Amino acid sequence: MAKISINLTSGTVAKDNTVIGIDLGTTNSLIATVRESDRQPYCITKDDDSIIPSALYFGEQIQVGKKAIEMLVEEPENTIYSIKRLLGKSYQDLENHNHKLNYTIIDEEDKLVKVRIGNKSYSPVELSSYILKELKTVAENKLGSTVSKVVITVPAYFNDSQRQATRDAGKLAGLDVLRIINEPTAASLAYGIGQNTDEPKTVAVYDLGGGTFDISILNIHAGIFEVLSTNGDTYLGGDDIDKKIVEFWLTKNQLDPNNSSENQLLRLTAEKAKKELSSLETSSTYIDLGEKQIELFLSRVQLNELLIPLLRKTMDCCQSALRDAELKATDIDEIVLVGGSTRIPAVKNAIHHFFYSAKINDTLNPDEVVALGAAIEADILAGNRKDMLLLDVTPLSLGIETLGGLMDVLIPRNTKIPTKLRKEYTTSVDGQVNLLINIYQGERELVADNRKLGEFILKGIPAMPAGLPKIAMTFMLNADGILQVSAEETRSGVKQTVEMTPQYGLTDDEIKNMLSNSILHAQSDIDMRSFVESKTEAEQLIYATQKFMRDHTDLLLVENIDIINGYIRAIQNAIDAKNRDAIITHMESLNMYSREFAEKAMDKNIAKALQGKKIE
Repeated sequence: MAKISINLTSGTVAKDNTVIGIDLGTTNSLIATVRESDRQPYCITKDDDSIIPSALYFGEQIQVGKKAIEMLVEEPENTIYSIKRLLGKSYQDLENHNHKLNYTIIDEEDKLVKVRIGNKSYSPVELSSYILKELKTVAENKLGSTVSKVVITVPAYFNDSQRQATRDAGKLAGLDVLRIINEPTAASLAYGIGQNTDEPKTVAVYDLGGGTFDISILNIHAGIFEVLSTNGDTYLGGDDIDKKIVEFWLTKNQLDPNNSSENQLLRLTAEKAKKELSSLETSSTYIDLGEKQIELFLSRVQLNELLIPLLRKTMDCCQSALRDAELKATDIDEIVLVGGSTRIPAVKNAIHHFFYSAKINDTLNPDEVVALGAAIEADILAGNRKDMLLLDVTPLSLGIETLGGLMDVLIPRNTKIPTKLRKEYTTSVDGQVNLLINIYQGERELVADNRKLGEFILKGIPAMPAGLPKIAMTFMLNADGILQVSAEETRSGVKQTVEMTPQYGLTDDEIKNMLSNSILHAQSDIDMRSFVESKTEAEQLIYATQKFMRDHTDLLLVENIDIINGYIRAIQNAIDAKNRDAIITHMESLNMYSREFAEKAMDKNIAKALQGKKIE
């Protein structure tokens, strides 16, 4: 069976296996598990801290976490951070963001991006696997047992390629990734919202992490977590707040923006100031830059000014998520805050003003809440909890290219997953033995405006007249939100097995533009689709008519052929003029004129079939 498989869902595990949850974050990562005594989740700590910075230092040995952070100023070129932002990306995806990184990104044309450190190059999957290995080691040391089975969380807006890269990183770290779940869903699980079966709730999860922003709208009732819609920005988070502060200080103090070592010192100081301003009105730090000492001052008022464009972006995402869920802000019962950046008073204030009638729920540590939810999902997969069910959604529509370059959607965006859909297609040319199948992701009517996920060829179809082969296409989205596609010619049983991995994921602008353009161009897309469908039908009619004239010369006079050719020319002229109404009119005229000849041909075929037979 032809299959585009980017991830495969593993089965459930035996109850006696230790299964942990991992929040593989842009800035920090955490591990959590469930206590045997009371089935409550808790974060596993290292050195009395549950947070392990998602940073790597390449010295004599590879060091992960706090030790790597300490080397950011001293050896920025050998220290890697925010690696999650590179997962599933190509160089072209990162061109607009490359200046924000202190390490070297290698352009490998259409392939996944790589990072150069010294004379070696590493993929983001490899780099992420080092972080996951460290988390695995910490968990095993604390639990006193081998850990191999995990649930890993990802932003809800991660596409196929990014989810695959996350799973591959886990595999490379020696982990069996049982499930990839969306971070907002994990946060809702951690809060235990919806466990009261008599109290349905509509919940918004506002997740402003170190490198990504997600907003998800969930309906939770009777232990079922149904994601109604998701939205977000994979290049918006706490890191961007730090960068705004650094840019402010660079301008104010007339510092060199190209000095990597100074920039890293400023970035670490900015992060410290940001945290201080959650409880203080001002922050001031003196730093030494060569022979001079400067004061880095920031007030909460100044920080709030810097935050305005970032907060506006998150509110635009919130508005889009509500629109997709067909809800108003007043329909939201509760807001769950996730990510350390939600501690900032200006962020809470913006959320309060947008969702003004909803209760803000921030009683759990916003840094730990996603990992805690991952641990609960791990516990569910281990068979220890039967009272909950997760129903996530896919963020973009999935479909195949059909005649005329049209997008035939098989799974619409915001469809609940896991899900499976089967649809039959056929050939358009007599004797066609191979069929190229192109799979696309997006919201536009033409595939040219959408993003291609992959392609494969169904080979060995028995030669039959156009329209006779029956090709069954099956689209399946598994519980990780990963697409699998299969194809089979059902009359002959011909099937093909192909496994493909997309080379890279969507850029952030592409994700946002796909959704906004689908609304902006809705009417023109519908008009174009209507024309293309008419054009395709007309071309098939011309093909069938010309074949009929070749096969039945005995039924047609020269004048009949001239008239039919005249109709064909009229149809072709209407196609060239892109006049849908004229195409339909001339098609109807051709059908009406040629009907009597089709009937004569049918009578002739029936008479031939009955020749020599006796009718009783």
